[in-house]
Amino acid sequence: MPSDSQSNPSSNLPPAHAADAAAGCAEPQFVRVAEMQREPLRFFLDGREVGALQGDTLLTAVLMQQRRVRDSEFSGAPRAGFCLIGACQDCWMRSEDGKRLRACSTPVTEGMRVVSRFGVEAGNPAASVLDNGAAS
Repeated sequence: MPSDSQSNPSSNLPPAHAADAAAGCAEPQFVRVAEMQREPLRFFLDGREVGALQGDTLLTAVLMQQRRVRDSEFSGAPRAGFCLIGACQDCWMRSEDGKRLRACSTPVTEGMRVVSRFGVEAGNPAASVLDNGAAS
């Protein structure tokens, strides 16, 4: 018989993470611990207005908001980037108009609109562009 940790993957998480996982939300992957004075800016992530700092990469800005950069377009599994230097190709995101963006090397800009989930079921405004392969 499988143990609790095998039958319930969230039981391997610390209590705070397990509760977030059970509720379908999670705390950010990154937390700012020290910061020099930079101008704040606003951008849109999956339709939500969120904040970042001038000079942040898209990857940093997104992981300051949630635990993943995107969901895999193949399996739906969460992805958070791997190398963080532009070599692994794991951090590709899309703008709401379907343009591909490499999150680890793209600076976040005021008013930028990006999506981390693909497909109509995710409520993605660009779902028709993403699902039919019209964008590259």
